[in-house]
Amino acid sequence: MSSPRHVDLALSARWILPIEPPGVLADHVVLVDAGRIVAVAPREHAARDYLPRESLELADHVLMPGLVNAHTHTAMSLMRGIADDVPLASWLSDHIWPREAKFVSPEFVYDGALLGAAEMLRGGITCCNDMYFFPDASARAYQAAGMRAVLGLPVLDFPTPYASDADAYLQAGLAARDAFKHAPRLTFMLAPHAPYTVGDATFARIVTYARQLDLPLQTHVQETRRELDESVAQTGETPLARLDRLGATGAGFVAVHCVHLTDVDQALLAAQGCNVVHCPASNMKLASGIAPVASLLSRGVNVALGTDGPASNNRLDLFAEMRLASLLAKVSTGDAAALPAKTVLRMATLGGARALSLDTLVGTLEPGKHADIIAVDLSVLDDAPVYDIESHLVHVASRERVSDVWIAGERVVRERALVQVDEAALAARTALWRGRLG
Repeated sequence: MSSPRHVDLALSARWILPIEPPGVLADHVVLVDAGRIVAVAPREHAARDYLPRESLELADHVLMPGLVNAHTHTAMSLMRGIADDVPLASWLSDHIWPREAKFVSPEFVYDGALLGAAEMLRGGITCCNDMYFFPDASARAYQAAGMRAVLGLPVLDFPTPYASDADAYLQAGLAARDAFKHAPRLTFMLAPHAPYTVGDATFARIVTYARQLDLPLQTHVQETRRELDESVAQTGETPLARLDRLGATGAGFVAVHCVHLTDVDQALLAAQGCNVVHCPASNMKLASGIAPVASLLSRGVNVALGTDGPASNNRLDLFAEMRLASLLAKVSTGDAAALPAKTVLRMATLGGARALSLDTLVGTLEPGKHADIIAVDLSVLDDAPVYDIESHLVHVASRERVSDVWIAGERVVRERALVQVDEAALAARTALWRGRLG
């Protein structure tokens, strides 16, 4: 008989939702060592086969993979609520871009990204895909918070405080990647803003860089009806068809929003193995529309969930996005069975990890994966009774029920309190920015 194996951590909970394999486990234990999941074992087997250095019993909780916010602009936390109740075109040109031109700097981005990271961690988001200026400043903020992030290297064809032209964007972005390429919780993507802000020549160069450097590529695609109509009128092709012609599509391509897609567009996304990020709250708030998520999933397209930026949402809250995604799919298709809870939970975890090329590392509670784990407390009377765990997580529980968060086995939220972030100091810096931007 072999002796028990020493491990760093044993997490016991009433329920465990591993995502893969599907289903809910009762009376099991997640064993973690050196930042990775060793096993998800029945309680009696765990007691027999493992000797943990630390154990935590969570009697009324669900343990599940950390949520993956597959698209956001985190530093825009500092502009939360600054321009509400206006459509996208006016929101950008009249409110957001002028303030960005005046205030965006490494200091702005660091403070805004740290504020957003704090919100996400407390809400059970362990990884995000962040597209914004000065990604090196965002990288430092995520490191300070202990969060996992995929940093989009932004590219536009017009000047901003970050860069003067496409060449300068690419140079600055790739320099940030070089500076943080050994950071264990950070990876990178190329992030041209959108087909309507990046020309063919620049997109072609970005595609070349993506292939040469083996970097995924993300961009906003067909977020509004106006974007689609203007593209077809001017070029005779949809924005997505144009990107496909330029070589952008494929398994490493992440198309954000995809609200207004033709049948041909949907077939293209499926045939090319592309990823789509659905941002239901932002699309509703800006009156952009409802993405055809059920149709995309039926075609085999990997669909992830994102919050979009906190200036257009105004929350970095994937629990809210899960519920909205499910409800919107039902009302838009007339099918109450569309996007059931288990599908939405998969989109918010493994679907996001897959879109960000991280699915071999995170997104499920499987042995060998990084221990990115959240605990959701279902003991509160407001949430009782509990019949179906997966349905409860989507339609009843809120982000306020997240009690504890681990990333690579490191506890970064302990009983709702951030471990690595000085909340009082961050609140003070946020108040200073409000005085400047308001």
